[in-house]
Amino acid sequence: LAIIWFVSVHGMLKLYYGLNEEGKTVDQAESMDPCDINGPHFDPEVYLNKLRRECSLGELMDQESYMVKQIRSLDSDMQTLVYENYNKFISATDTIRKMKNDFKKMEDEMDCLSTNMASITDFSARISGTLQDQHAQITKLSGVHTLLRKLQFLFELPARLNKCLELQAYAQAVSSHRRARCVLLQYSHMPSFRGIQDDCHAIMDKLAQELRQKFRDGGSSAKDLSECVELLLQLDEPAEELCDKFLSHAQSRLEADLLGLEAETDILEFIDRGCNEFVSSLCLVIASYQELFVNRPQEGELASKNIPQMAIGKLHAFVDALATHYFSLVERRIQEEKSVGDNSLLVRALDRFHRRLQAVAKLLPGSAVPSQGTEIVVRAARERIKQYLAALQSFYLNSLTDVRQALAAPRLGGSSAGELLSTLSATILNQIKSVLASVHLFTAKDITFSNKPYFKGEFCSHGVRESLVVNFIKFVCQSSRQFCESAGDRGGSTPPALLLLLSRLCLDYETSTITYILTLTDEQFLVQHHSPVTAVTALCGEAREAAQKLLNHYVKVQGLIISQMLRKSVETRDWVNTIEPRNVRAVMKRVVEDTTSIDVQVGLLYEEGVRKAHSSDSSKRTFSVYSSSRQQTRYAPSYTPSAPMDTNLLSNIHKLFSERVEIFSPVEFNKVSVLTGIIKISLKTFLECVRLRTFGRYGLQQIQVDCHYLQMYLWRFVSDENLVHFLLDEIVGSTAHRCLDPAPMEQSVIEVICERG
Repeated sequence: LAIIWFVSVHGMLKLYYGLNEEGKTVDQAESMDPCDINGPHFDPEVYLNKLRRECSLGELMDQESYMVKQIRSLDSDMQTLVYENYNKFISATDTIRKMKNDFKKMEDEMDCLSTNMASITDFSARISGTLQDQHAQITKLSGVHTLLRKLQFLFELPARLNKCLELQAYAQAVSSHRRARCVLLQYSHMPSFRGIQDDCHAIMDKLAQELRQKFRDGGSSAKDLSECVELLLQLDEPAEELCDKFLSHAQSRLEADLLGLEAETDILEFIDRGCNEFVSSLCLVIASYQELFVNRPQEGELASKNIPQMAIGKLHAFVDALATHYFSLVERRIQEEKSVGDNSLLVRALDRFHRRLQAVAKLLPGSAVPSQGTEIVVRAARERIKQYLAALQSFYLNSLTDVRQALAAPRLGGSSAGELLSTLSATILNQIKSVLASVHLFTAKDITFSNKPYFKGEFCSHGVRESLVVNFIKFVCQSSRQFCESAGDRGGSTPPALLLLLSRLCLDYETSTITYILTLTDEQFLVQHHSPVTAVTALCGEAREAAQKLLNHYVKVQGLIISQMLRKSVETRDWVNTIEPRNVRAVMKRVVEDTTSIDVQVGLLYEEGVRKAHSSDSSKRTFSVYSSSRQQTRYAPSYTPSAPMDTNLLSNIHKLFSERVEIFSPVEFNKVSVLTGIIKISLKTFLECVRLRTFGRYGLQQIQVDCHYLQMYLWRFVSDENLVHFLLDEIVGSTAHRCLDPAPMEQSVIEVICERG
């Protein structure tokens, strides 16, 4: 029984889902086996007989358990299927029942509607038949009634217009008159209508006069003013005259706003007030004017007068005149901004100024006002660049003044030249960075005019880079060179230490500072070199040239200072009648001291430099009375074997074969080269002064002592000690040639005097 029940239920489910006994769709091949429990030809008796024959008792029990499980599973599936579709079955049943009721009611209503329509058609046909004879008469009476109402309106029109005039209902009066104007004009040949027309004209003339007076008073609001203009235009008032009156009235109010601007002091407050009062009022006037005269629909006779074109021309002239006055006030106020401390107020003011003028561009396309405003912003930015350049130049000159004062101050507790150079260079660089940060506000992203082509290109490249940074660097170089040009041969009032410090500053600019500043500028302002700009190499070359000129002049000035001491010491002494030397002259000690001081001073700013190898007896070098005495004994036999040769001739021949000493040659950027140049100038001056004097025996000996003392100390300062030896040899030799009694002092005595001195 369980098997039979299971097969029946299972077959129903498969039939519902359209499956055959194998779980395939119906259109698939069917099994013909009577023992196939899933097939359509299943025979329970055959299946049971087969199980009894082939299976043991245990297998039969297992098969029974398996079938019981499948039966329970099928029961569960059937219950689930019924539960899931139960609500759908109920809903479908209700819907079908409701549709039956609705369709029945709808059929009843349609029957009723059909009956009513038939009744209406019949009733309408009867009315048409009844009134057919009186239709023409009714139409005629209706026309007469309408005409009488119009005549009544015309006869009551003067009283109606007077009433509107008393109540100041000007719009209603104009509307009523416009409705009747054509009729009155058409029948003006009739006396009754002519009287009404004359009365209406008189009333409307009075109304137009009141509107003109109200328009001229100017105390009305913008809305009332617009209504006045519109009514006057409807009363055939000349449009050009109305335009002039409207603009004249607006001009008086706008000029009053401009007069109030002149009392402002703060630039941001000035621009805010100008934008909030003048520019806003100007925009309101433009909008109202365009609504009245430009954008008005032109009908009838007004369309042929081309009022918009005339009105827009007057508006452009009006706006340009007022904008010119306003812009002059703005530019004058911007020019008063001389302080370069805080640039943010000026930039914010210019941004608001430029931003508000864009409203004029939207309201009045083709106006030159926005472009003129942009030009003011551009000129303000250029002027600001000039002010910052002047501020940098002033700062640099003030810094140089501080350096000069520090150099002139006592050394106790003061700063050295190296510290002064570091401080000067750092302060100038920080000031440049501060100025660049202030100028960078013009190109900030939140500034509306920063996206203009000028501020994206020319302002960054030519304004900031060229006009500010490059010009300042050139100013530093040029002002430094001026210390050389204005100092004169005697050194003027410029301290030599300042010349040395400026030369090192320019050299540092050439090696690193210029490249750093320009790179910083290019990165900060995104400079794009679309047009030719000053190359870094050109600026570095100019800085190096200035450094070279300053260092050359420093050597010249220091050399002339020492030369002055030597010249006075030679010119103020009687070398013929002088006493026998017992010590080194004080001026020679002063020369050595000053040279040592210069060596320390230069060493603080410049590197040592390269020296030639010194001989072991550099400080013990002796000088002969004749600079070519040793060569004389060597070469004399080749000239005159039997007679002594003239010593002057031998000396001159020796000079021909000696290396020429360039006294004022360019100086290299190191301490040894600087000291060499100073010593060359000093000793050359000493030599020339000696050549202008006549010496006695003791005068010659004093020169010997002085030269030996100088040789003991000066050789260590120069790049080639032979240079010092050569010049000192020349001095002693020239002295001997100009000596009346050339009796030289013993070398041992000279050494004793110099060591004691």
